[in-house]
Amino acid sequence: MPEFPFDWVDAFSDRPFGGNGCAVVHGGADLPEAVACAYVRETGLVECTFTGPSAVADVKVRYFLASREIPFAGHPTLATVAALRDRGLMSGRRIVLETGAGLVPVDLEGERIVMQQVAPQFGPRPGRALVAAAICLPEEAILGEPQLVSTGLPVCVTLLRDHGALRAARLDQAGMATLGRALGADGSDVMEPFLVTLEGATSAGDTFARLLLLPPSPPEDPFTGSATGAMAAYLWREGLMDKTSFTAEQGHGMGRPGQAEVSLVGRRDAIEGVRVGGLAHVMMRGTVVLPERL
Repeated sequence: MPEFPFDWVDAFSDRPFGGNGCAVVHGGADLPEAVACAYVRETGLVECTFTGPSAVADVKVRYFLASREIPFAGHPTLATVAALRDRGLMSGRRIVLETGAGLVPVDLEGERIVMQQVAPQFGPRPGRALVAAAICLPEEAILGEPQLVSTGLPVCVTLLRDHGALRAARLDQAGMATLGRALGADGSDVMEPFLVTLEGATSAGDTFARLLLLPPSPPEDPFTGSATGAMAAYLWREGLMDKTSFTAEQGHGMGRPGQAEVSLVGRRDAIEGVRVGGLAHVMMRGTVVLPERL
């Protein structure tokens, strides 16, 4: 069986064992989905990436959950670039990634890795009742109207009234199935509500968020870079965030605090993209032996 070098990286953290982990498998982009997903399940992580050559960008990156391939993900993008930088596989201060969501430019700004997510797409508003049932909260805990938003990967952005509601939220599988059907999802493991409050977990933060997940993924994502971009676009468009640059926090309740700097590209009424940046630490390096098929 072929061997692949890999790096285990903690992304969106200023220290080891914070933020969100991702295993980056170098040269594995041609592996089939079943093998890649089995590897994700083996690691116990939410997502892993597999890289390969690209005809249209510097590197091709494929993103996998435990159950399926997805077009894009935020913390694995930072992790992938951190791994490429650590191995000397990139030069200069910018790299362009070929992803399922399009070309994603990523800049190195000192130690910070900053990706520019694609222009947001705003989808349906499923109604507070459906979202409340899916997250086991009363409707009055939700402010405004939740909406499906994507800057590469769709999530149902849901603004909660306070940290108490954020802590109390939990997923109901039947409610998630109903919500997923309303949003056009092809399963319950995508388009989950991204829960956010307009109060940071620390004094340095402007927002604090959670993303709860259903099996076969782990129960919660420590830091979600793609959803952070979608959340920012929603807050700007709804007039809920005055700042055009702000600090997003996530993972503190899990003991894996994460932080991202988020900034608007374009105008609030014509968002061209969202820049999401943070730090990343390579935690482990090694070789993984993977079958070419299952």
